[in-house]
Amino acid sequence: METLMGMEFTAYVGLAVLLFAIRQATGIHNRYIPITAVVLGIAFAMFEYKDFTFDIFLIGLKYALYGVGTVATIKYTLTKTDKGNPRAVE
Repeated sequence: METLMGMEFTAYVGLAVLLFAIRQATGIHNRYIPITAVVLGIAFAMFEYKDFTFDIFLIGLKYALYGVGTVATIKYTLTKTDKGNPRAVE
């Protein structure tokens, strides 16, 4: 339970909320969301640790991966599905 309230969980949620807000506000195409997440994740990890090493790069990629997964979960949870088509309708 302590991990859920830790800094790493806050980073995932913060990045996911930021990505979702960018997606909704700008109408950015879905193929650019992972690229945006990688840039923001690495930037956030650099800001958090005030350094740039390979380990911090991997932490930024981890933030991006979880952020994109959370945004996709939110997106597909909130969209309605068509009865004849199991895929989400945009």
